Amino acid sequence: MISNFLVKRFVKNYKNVEEENVRNSYGFLGGIVGIIINSLLFAIKLSIGLIVGSIAVTADAFNNLSDAASSLITILGFKLSSLPADEEHPFGHGRLEYISGLIVAFMVMMVGVQFIKSSFQRIMNPEVVSFETIPFILLLISILFKVWLSKFNKLIGNRINSSALKASSIDALGDVVTSSTVALSLLLSNWIRFPIDGYIGIIVSLIILYSGYSLIKDTLSPLLGESPDEKLASNIKEGVLSYDEISGVHDLIIHNYGPGKCMASIHAEVPSTSSIVKIHEIIDKAEKEVSEKFNIHLIIHTDPICVDDKEVLKTQDELQNILNKIDIIKSMHDFRVVGEGEHKNLIFDIVVDSSKRGKEITDTELIDMICIDVKRLSPYYNCVITIDNDFTVL
Repeated sequence: MISNFLVKRFVKNYKNVEEENVRNSYGFLGGIVGIIINSLLFAIKLSIGLIVGSIAVTADAFNNLSDAASSLITILGFKLSSLPADEEHPFGHGRLEYISGLIVAFMVMMVGVQFIKSSFQRIMNPEVVSFETIPFILLLISILFKVWLSKFNKLIGNRINSSALKASSIDALGDVVTSSTVALSLLLSNWIRFPIDGYIGIIVSLIILYSGYSLIKDTLSPLLGESPDEKLASNIKEGVLSYDEISGVHDLIIHNYGPGKCMASIHAEVPSTSSIVKIHEIIDKAEKEVSEKFNIHLIIHTDPICVDDKEVLKTQDELQNILNKIDIIKSMHDFRVVGEGEHKNLIFDIVVDSSKRGKEITDTELIDMICIDVKRLSPYYNCVITIDNDFTVL
């Protein structure tokens, strides 16, 4: 309820999440809320840590301080990623949002490493931790704040599909576990005399390190070029296939230049008998409308296919029957027959299921296997085959 109130109050046109200005407003709101809450929690926990003499509580306090700095970097990331395209960056600066998330992750890990050292020193040189009711209650209240912050970041992160805010949500949830562990150690200090505070401090630090590792993994993946979103890929295919004269699509490649900044290319199969002018108009319309609908920049390449030559269609069906018997082949496209008389080249591409392929068969062996079966159709047929892996083209 509070989350929706903040969104409606501070984000104009909050329902139009595809607009860049609206998306940035969500990012700024998430960052500002994160700075305020984490700064407040840092002050509370640092005071508690100093009052009761707990290294675990102090470590948790500085973890919140790093979270506040992370929120600031998130704001800068949204600001810089919205910079317009220029000569050096023709597709904009959207990936800066991922880089800002990477910086945040390293900051989190630095805090974890520092407090592993401090906790180990506390074990070697134990100090008395004094339990006090009011600091303990404040610690429990801080946990509730983090639960809400996690839900808030998840809400707006999912709404604008922001990896930085989703990561902040996971980080806040990890802080809930961390603070709960710290509160438990403070409570147990009433009955346990050995230096549990130092041991709990190490556990907290390890949780912080794991959180940082998870954030690095999540932010590096899109920078390195992860597999595209399956739903987006499916929507693009269905969108292009909805137009007249387009009977099939293949070789969809999606490049991610930051959240909401994708460029895609796809091959569309059209009848070779259709007018070039007519096909050009259809393709132009499809590029424009599909790009606007899914907030991408789409390029469509046309592949004319034979629809009226009985010999070509018969040969294609016979070839498809051969390929259907090889379970690692998912599909065939761009089939053409080139040549005069009996001697003909069958030119086509096949998409291979990478998960089933393994190391048992090489490209050359697969091509030889197909060619042997094709020669049984006609000794005059020669195959020219291009192999596509399913993780590179969809």
